[in-house]
Amino acid sequence: MIAALPMYARPETAGATARLWAAIRAALGEGPARLTEAPDPWKVWEAPDLLLAQTCGLPYRARLSDRVALVGTPDYGLPGCAPGWYRSVYVTRAGEAARLDARAPRFALNDPLSQSGWAAPAAHFAATGRRFGALTVTGSHAASARAVAEGAADLAALDAQTWRLIARHDPVAEALEVAGATPPSPGLPLITARRDADRIARAVAAGIAALPPEDRAALDLRGLVAIPAAVYLAQPPAPPLPSA
Repeated sequence: MIAALPMYARPETAGATARLWAAIRAALGEGPARLTEAPDPWKVWEAPDLLLAQTCGLPYRARLSDRVALVGTPDYGLPGCAPGWYRSVYVTRAGEAARLDARAPRFALNDPLSQSGWAAPAAHFAATGRRFGALTVTGSHAASARAVAEGAADLAALDAQTWRLIARHDPVAEALEVAGATPPSPGLPLITARRDADRIARAVAAGIAALPPEDRAALDLRGLVAIPAAVYLAQPPAPPLPSA
């Protein structure tokens, strides 16, 4: 039996995340003593003994929806988003946002199977008649932010909650500025391989409610929202990356 909450993991929030899991585990009455830390998230998401994990909306609809059950979606209280929803924030180097509209920006993306890093900005650019310049796959939102700050890319689209944490904890934020945002999408859902998703959802909600205010503030957690699978599956597909 495994559980993992890797999507917004940072050293600064590790203690609060551990206490969140302890509270969920206490409410559930079962589960591993510690969260699994796996370099490959697919080994967690596709594990037959998965009790609870957080994934991204695009992996869920692309490969996981027929293998797992939705537990619920954490609400991070993001500005301009309904509870449980989020958006991508475009970041560029400080002082350069006003010049981006005049060119096809070199774009850093974390992963082709990322809703916030690729699918949402690709759909947004297509809808507004814009195009990307050269694409660079960085492997993470943090690496995309660094690529922009260091001049290896002109623009990146970061999960708004990830950007909030970067702005709070990471000095690289001082070299960046927000240059817009995509329309909102359903947020990063919690999933399970088990059939008692409703019972797990109640335990997650109870665990969030049991956290002390300082831990909820560190994680920006407001609660748990039920977003139907059909809403995730209705999101536009991610386009393939152009061949080199």
